[in-house]
Order: sequence, then structure tokens, then C-alpha cells
Amino acid sequence: MARYHGVRFASMRMLLLIVLPALSTIASAETVKIEGLIKGRSGATMIVQTSASPNLLVLLTDTTQVGQVQGVFQARKKEMSMAALIPGLAVRVEGAYNAENQLVAKSVSFKGNDLERAQSVQAGMHETQVRAEQNREELEKQNAMLQAQKEALKQQQGHLAQQQEQLAAQQQKIATNKAAIDAAIARFGQLDDYYIFDEVTVYFGNGKVALGSEYEPKLIQLAEKAKTIDGYMIQIIGYASSVGSETLNQQLSEDRANNVANFLIQHGHIPLTNILAPGAMGESRQVGNETTAEGQAENRRVVVRVLQNKGIAGV
Repeated sequence: MARYHGVRFASMRMLLLIVLPALSTIASAETVKIEGLIKGRSGATMIVQTSASPNLLVLLTDTTQVGQVQGVFQARKKEMSMAALIPGLAVRVEGAYNAENQLVAKSVSFKGNDLERAQSVQAGMHETQVRAEQNREELEKQNAMLQAQKEALKQQQGHLAQQQEQLAAQQQKIATNKAAIDAAIARFGQLDDYYIFDEVTVYFGNGKVALGSEYEPKLIQLAEKAKTIDGYMIQIIGYASSVGSETLNQQLSEDRANNVANFLIQHGHIPLTNILAPGAMGESRQVGNETTAEGQAENRRVVVRVLQNKGIAGV
């Protein structure tokens, strides 16, 4: 009888050793749900700001489902590409923590109007930075010209005092404008979490969406440079001139951006996880004068940029 009880006790002990780890695994794989704002993307890693954590790391996998909720009651869900997960987008993540206490996303969902706002903010911030940098360069040229004038004024004794006063006033104006530009750039730097390493602009004919062969080597070169940058992302934004209807131009800008994205994926061998969702800006943010043929040609464009998240870079 004692031998029977000993065997029975050993069997129960072995059963506990098997069941307890299994229960622990099930508990650790419990599904969690969080809501927050995407702060940055680096390949399959996503940084999300939530009410509980300013920098929550979320891992994306090949099985992660990405969807856009639709309808008045948000009952329908449209399947989306992982490229739609761009900084500034409000998302809802469902997943489970792995053994390294990292949140592995099973699904990521967002509202359609949130995606449009995030795309518009991304495009607008960089366009404003470009214009601010152009103004800075122009002010530097003016300062150089004023410096040359100052040297010439020294040789003109008769009107030297009057011209020096004018020069001082101009320099003060330049300093004031430069300070305002520096302050604007500082603000945009706080909003834009990316370094820009390279940029290529692709132009299109009126009503055309096909990628011209003359741009293919430039895009291949941009793709090769991007692969040398740790945690790089590719941003693609399409635009159109105001010739034709607004609806048609919106579609043209989308088709142009998508064609450039497909070329980079197929021929530049850029992984889908490293491409932000192509943006279609339509007739907005014109850079050329729409009253001239030359200005319209400048506006029929797709801007491609190589970005690196500052947070991923350790800054």
C-alpha cells in the first residue's frame, strides 16, 4: 500500500510540473488593448505614445492585421497595408507581450479621417521647413551683398555716414528676419521627428501617371543610399496641377505616388515595412505659378524622401 501511495504522489508531482508552466505561458500571452498616437516607425518597430507610456515599443509581424474602421458606427473594417501606419496617426493596438515584455501586435486599426490628417501634417511640416531654409539662404545672400556694399562705402568719404546708417538698418532687419526663421525652424524641428537624408522629385506630363524612364536611375540610386541608413523610411507624396477637375487631379496625384512606390518596391527592392503610405495631395501645396505652363509642370510631381527617425537614431 505504501508503494502505491508513493507512485501516486510522484505522478501528481509530475503532472503539476507540466501544467504550471503551461498556465504561466497562457497568462503571459493574454491579449491587451491600447490606444495612442504613432510617434515613429523603423521597419517592423513602431513607437506609440499612450496615456500610460510616452514611448511604447510595438512590434509588427507578417501576421499583424492592419485595418481602417468605416461607417457611422465603425462596424465595418477595411483591410489596409502596413505602410499606412505613419507618424501622427491615432491607432488602436491589440496584441500580447512576448518573453522580452515587448507588445507584439495582432491587429492595428485606425479611422480613415485620422489617416488623412496624419498625411497632411507630414507633408505640410516638411514643405514649410523647405521654404524656411530657402528664406535662410536668401537672407545669407543678402547679407553677403550688404557686406560687399559696406566695403565699397568705406571708399566713399562724402556719403559714408549716411550710407552706414542705411546699412545698419538693413542689417538689423536681416537679423530680425533671421531670428524669426530660426525660431520657426526650431518649432518645426520639435514636430518633425525625422532626419532627411536624400530627396528626388519626379515630374509628370499633363494627365500622365506613368513613371518616366529618365527618373529610374535616380530612384535606384536613392534606394541604394537608403539601405545604408539604419532604420530608414521612404516617404512618397504625389501632387497635381490645377488643370482639370479637382477630383481628377486628386486621383492623378494618388496614381503617380503609387507608381513611384511600386517601382521602388519592385526594382529598388525596398521592403514594404520601410515605406510610409504614399500621400496624395491633389492640387494643394503648389510650388509653381499655375498661370504659366512652366509653373503647371512644376506642380505635376512626386517628392520622394529618405528619412530616419530621430528617436531610433538615439537623439
